[in-house]
This record gives sequence, structure tokens and C-alpha cells, in this order.
Amino acid sequence: MAHDSPISLHGKGPTLARQAVEAESGHWPIPEGTVLAPLWKRGAAFMLDVIAVIGVLSIVTRFQILSAFDQSLILTDLWWVFLLNWGLIFAAKFLYQKYLVNAMGRSLGQYWFGLAVVREDGERLPREDCERRAVSKLRYLIPLLNLWWFYSDAKHIHLRHTHQSNIDLACASIVVVANSLPPAKRRHLR
Repeated sequence: MAHDSPISLHGKGPTLARQAVEAESGHWPIPEGTVLAPLWKRGAAFMLDVIAVIGVLSIVTRFQILSAFDQSLILTDLWWVFLLNWGLIFAAKFLYQKYLVNAMGRSLGQYWFGLAVVREDGERLPREDCERRAVSKLRYLIPLLNLWWFYSDAKHIHLRHTHQSNIDLACASIVVVANSLPPAKRRHLR
């Protein structure tokens, strides 16, 4: 005797939530049970990453990197110091994002909050996509424009059922709660 209940009691078949997402998007390759990262954790992880990069640069440059935040240098003969410091900040943030996400599957801030960056199917993000993602995330460092980018991406993360920003869509990546991935998909996470 078969019944047509939309609820699966034995873990077989798709759940109502998964059926709704499949109907809306046409596909949903992410493994069953994976939890997408909430916006507040993603934002907090990014801020921790920026603090880590600026902190290391401050120690390495004996706090000279902090002159990047002194706009009065632009109008002096030390304008090149201002530009050099911003170049160092952008380069360090790019290398940090690219290589940590590639090596660990997440940045240190994401590690702190238990998040991971993976492809939409839950597999490891390829190096090329880590690089594209790292380059795209540099826009969050541009003073004043970063507020608009943050707002725009936060709105997309909040409204999209996949919780993806435009950067995530371009790289076919998602940010998930790491321990919600199936064990086979977590192997590459450090």
C-alpha cells in the first residue's frame, strides 16, 4: 500500500524544502543536510580576516602600514607612501584569500566561525575560482565604495535562497557551515 505523502519519514527521497528549492532554481546540487552560512557570520568572518591581515602588516612594517589611513599624505611629497601602503594591503589581502581558501577551504575568519567555501555541489573550490573570488573580494577594501558593495552583496545573500553574493555566483561557490557537510565533502577542510 503506497501513499503519496510529501513528507519522507525514513530519510528517503527529497524533503519539502528541497523540492521547493528545486522547483525555484531548476537544480540544487548541494548535498542533503548542508546548512548555508548566515549573513552575520560571513560578515564577521570577513572583518576578522581584515583585522588579521592589517595586524600582520602592522607588525611587519612596524606600524607604518597604518599611514594608509592618513589621507593628508596625498597632498604632501609622501603621496607615494600612501599608495605603496594601499598596494601592500591589497596584495596581502589577495594572497591571504587566494591561498588560504585554496589550502584550507576557508579563511581564518571563516574557520573561527565554523564556515567553509565550497563549490555548489559541496566539493573543493578549484584554485582558479579561489583566485577570482580573492580578486573580487578586494572591492570591499576600497574606501567609501565598500559600503555600497557590502550593502549590495548583503542584500543578495539575504534574499537569494542559495545565500550567494554576486561573487559567489560568478565563482559557482557557496559558503556553508562546515560541519554540516557530509564527511566525504569535508576531507579537504583544515
